[in-house]
Parts: sequence; C-alpha cells; structure tokens
Amino acid sequence: MKRAWWISMMASILALSVGFAPVSAAPAELASPTWHWVQYGETVFSIGRLYGVNPWAISAANGLANPNRIYAGQRLFIPAGNGYPPCGSAYWVKIGDTLHSIGRAYGVSPWSIASANRIYNLNHIYAGQRLFIPCR
Repeated sequence: MKRAWWISMMASILALSVGFAPVSAAPAELASPTWHWVQYGETVFSIGRLYGVNPWAISAANGLANPNRIYAGQRLFIPAGNGYPPCGSAYWVKIGDTLHSIGRAYGVSPWSIASANRIYNLNHIYAGQRLFIPCR
C-alpha cells in the first residue's frame, strides 16, 4: 500500500516537473478514440463520465483487471462508441432492475434518479414504471 502511494506521488511530481497541462473536459460525443493522462484523484468511473464512455469499456480496452487500481500519470486509452445512453431521457423499468443497476448503466447516481423521480425508498420501483434519468 505504501509503495503504491509512493509510486503515485513520484508520478505526480514527474508530471508536474514535465509541465504538461491536465486534460480538460472532452466533448460528450466522442467521435474517435483518444488517450487520457490520469490526474490525481480520478477514477475509471469519473474518467468514463468525463468522456461519456462506459467505465467497463475503458477497463477492457486497457486490460485493467481491477478498475480501482489506476494511478496519477497513467495513460489510458479511451475507446469510442461505447458511451452511456443519453441522460435527460426516459427509462422504462424492466423486471429485475434496481436503481443501482439503472444508475450504473447511465453513469448516474441511484440517488439522483430517485430524487428526480420523487422516490423516497431506493428499493421501491416496479416493472413498467417510467423513470426520468437526470444528467447529474
């Protein structure tokens, strides 16, 4: 654990000494594949949300066995065409769906979906129910 922290810190110091600018927000519709340099505090999920790409697609494209193990300064390939469904749209609940699974599919917090739909119990949705999927 201490070694991983040390490597992360050294990569951050190296990145700062080289002087490259951090990657800014990319367009939501990613037309072609690109590369992303991981900044301190980022996760595969936050990067996926930044580019509008499913985090599991990023993990698969980079051969990450554990998507929770990325480090500052690491270069990740961001594939195109594996985006989340559009937010701000409607979703019809199917049998077996949960707010957590729907949230994962759209890259949105289940609490955001619940709040947007005035659902007070995250376990109280039913098949056939129409949900609004917020963008945040």
